[in-house]
Amino acid sequence: MSTFADSQSFLLECPLPLRDYPHVTIGHGSGGRLSADLVTHLFLPAFDNEVLRARGDGAVIHVAGGRLVLSTDSFVVRPLFFPGGNIGELAVNGTINDLAMCGAQPLHLTAAFILEEGVPLATLNTIAHAMGTAARRAGVSIVAGDTKVVEKGHGDGVFINTTGLGMIPPGVSIAPQHVRPGDAVLVSGTIGDHGIAIMSVREGLEFDAPIQSDTAPLHTLVQALLAVNAEAVHMLRDPTRGGLAAALNEIAQQAQVGIVLDERAIPIRPAVRAACEMLGLDPLYVANEGKLIAIVAREHAEAMLAAMRAHPLGEAAALIGEVTDQHPEIVALRTRIGGTRVVPMPQGELLPRIC
Repeated sequence: MSTFADSQSFLLECPLPLRDYPHVTIGHGSGGRLSADLVTHLFLPAFDNEVLRARGDGAVIHVAGGRLVLSTDSFVVRPLFFPGGNIGELAVNGTINDLAMCGAQPLHLTAAFILEEGVPLATLNTIAHAMGTAARRAGVSIVAGDTKVVEKGHGDGVFINTTGLGMIPPGVSIAPQHVRPGDAVLVSGTIGDHGIAIMSVREGLEFDAPIQSDTAPLHTLVQALLAVNAEAVHMLRDPTRGGLAAALNEIAQQAQVGIVLDERAIPIRPAVRAACEMLGLDPLYVANEGKLIAIVAREHAEAMLAAMRAHPLGEAAALIGEVTDQHPEIVALRTRIGGTRVVPMPQGELLPRIC
């Protein structure tokens, strides 16, 4: 029989990254290197199975008659209400997007709430109705849920966990093993909007052009890409925690390829760029909640780009780089001044409680 002492011994035998951080830090939830270490060296050994090893945005499960995608996510954003949205619609859209990045058509969601004693019911009512509205607009149903309440001082208002179920259409296969040298890297719009919208509230920043979160469901944008040529869409990822840099590093590592970006081609709102300079942040690492990265066959890139720009959520889409067989697992950036620098996986948390 396994004992508590046995489990402690197991942790001590884990590879070096966990020994470097014997306690959970805020960076373990960043979506960067510390998050990857936690998954690789703690959760994967504990839960190991073939589906989980794929490490996608959702789990692709083969069932009679098709392929289902199951995804779960938790949302702990602070503040609960921010320019362009709130934690409720963020939870719905975020889980829909995890399904969409697998090429799935979202079908149903569940919602679980951890509430801190003392939260005004009016606040919870606003959040719940925002979730219902977001779900109906996306054509999905919230079909089950759970509620727990913790004592005052043992939570932070409202935490939400959502689980999503979707179905992958025939002929769609999106996975890192399809990425190949020569593929084009597309992004569906300006980056960093969500993270800077959150920071503007926290820091009391005001801009001539208001910055709003980009939270949005991306499944119809994915469908527009697949309609051009489903086989040419090799990989999709929504750059949430850790931003564009973390998402592209994950793809490069999983696909065992290099990626080269053109800094001049990456769309960033002037107000977001200015805010990042003011706060000492790199916009490549700032969170997004309504943008996607698409790795597509180069011969179909222009048609894919046109399809994205014809969609309301992709009007500012851009071709920002390419996949290479040089420097596997490394993301490089050709700078505005003609140099090249490495864009590493983020180590810790730039903006805590962002999603």
